[in-house]
Amino acid sequence: MKERWFVPYRYKMVEKISVPEKSERWNILKSGGFNMFSIPSEKVYIDLLTDSGTGTMSDKQWSAIVSADESYAGSRSFFDIKKSVKEIMGFDNVLPVHQGRAAEKVLNSVLIKEGMYVPGNTHFDTTKAHIENAKGRCIDVTISESENSNSNYPFKGNLDINRLEKEIEKVTPQKVAYILITVTCNSGGGQPVSMKNIKDVSKIARKYGLKLFFDAARFAENCYFIKTREDGYQNKTVREISNELFSYSDGFTMSSKKDAIVPMGGLLVVRDINLFDMLKPFVILNEGYLTYGGMSGMTMAALAQGLYESTDFEYLHYRIGQVKMLGELLKEASIPVVTPIGGHAVFIDGRRFFPNIPEDQFPAQYLCAALYEAGGVRTVEVGANLADRDPDTGENIRPKLDLCRLAIPRRSYSFEHMMYIVETVKEVFQNSKNITSGFQFDFESKGIRHFSSTFKLVDSNKDSLFN
Repeated sequence: MKERWFVPYRYKMVEKISVPEKSERWNILKSGGFNMFSIPSEKVYIDLLTDSGTGTMSDKQWSAIVSADESYAGSRSFFDIKKSVKEIMGFDNVLPVHQGRAAEKVLNSVLIKEGMYVPGNTHFDTTKAHIENAKGRCIDVTISESENSNSNYPFKGNLDINRLEKEIEKVTPQKVAYILITVTCNSGGGQPVSMKNIKDVSKIARKYGLKLFFDAARFAENCYFIKTREDGYQNKTVREISNELFSYSDGFTMSSKKDAIVPMGGLLVVRDINLFDMLKPFVILNEGYLTYGGMSGMTMAALAQGLYESTDFEYLHYRIGQVKMLGELLKEASIPVVTPIGGHAVFIDGRRFFPNIPEDQFPAQYLCAALYEAGGVRTVEVGANLADRDPDTGENIRPKLDLCRLAIPRRSYSFEHMMYIVETVKEVFQNSKNITSGFQFDFESKGIRHFSSTFKLVDSNKDSLFN
């Protein structure tokens, strides 16, 4: 008997949404410089810009909010977070912050000195910016399989162990601030990292006396992939896998707006009590007191509950299954998606989607804009625009892949929404090979440029992006 697809929740509240007229969508795109962040959310039908802070909270999370303690120091909500982190990740030293990049800022303020390096697997743009702002530099040592969007290698977020060790020896261990593993690897297509690879990286860190940190925004999704793809973990629970995964690290930063399913919040967690004491003043200076760190008690209460819910296998099976279903439907329509399908998003290879748009004319950014024009679907570019410029040479960085990311909010959209997305992508794809020009910068923002840069069409006579 065929297994039925089990949906582990039901809706108790809905929000009315609608599709703006096509002419209005075109005017919105042009007036906003074809930047997806400039589109008002009320003018978006299906919003796949990000999975950060866009999920739907549960009845238990709302219940926790109602009973939350709003004390400035030592609130009950803080101790709820400490309990959940201890049980799920195995750490005692917890510093709440208002979101993930705040955790990065605090950590880098202590660990990075000018001229130091942070090797890792395809650092996300805000992560990279914080490292560079602290006068450090990133070294990408992701495995070569990550460069091929067609490859079905199950753990394309893995670090290349040989390259990692060579880079450490090249710059010398004294110049390495720490090693960073992003689980799952967002910029690489939402791809997971295997437990074996994490163990191997941990051994390298110990060999050279280095600290190993995780960007744990999507740790639960990574644990799900280990359970379903890696030998020896099929009979372990997600929380058991999580405890083992974190046991190999010295700590983690986390944007809790992803896997903890809250609209705001973050965590900075470390094993070393001496490092913990060094970090505290920076949290007080930048975020607030040590037991709230820029979050309200209500947010902390929802976050603590969300951590438990994110490690529920039934929830993860449906959540990642929904993303996979969208990816498989697009594959069936010959859309060039990154495979295997990632955990939080489907990534479309912009260069393969628009093979005749020159690489320097931002094909993935063009695809994002075309999807909004075609159907009011908002996505985001994770490619040449996001990669920015080399901080030393000023040259544009050419990333391995130029991707359009369709990030799926947690517990928010239905099967019918997924089908609408598929039809919208197919409509743009029908004529994609006939499109021969893309975008050029109208205004290039300095630093983290994909948030606020604007574009103009190379062919200024166009009155539509997808025909």
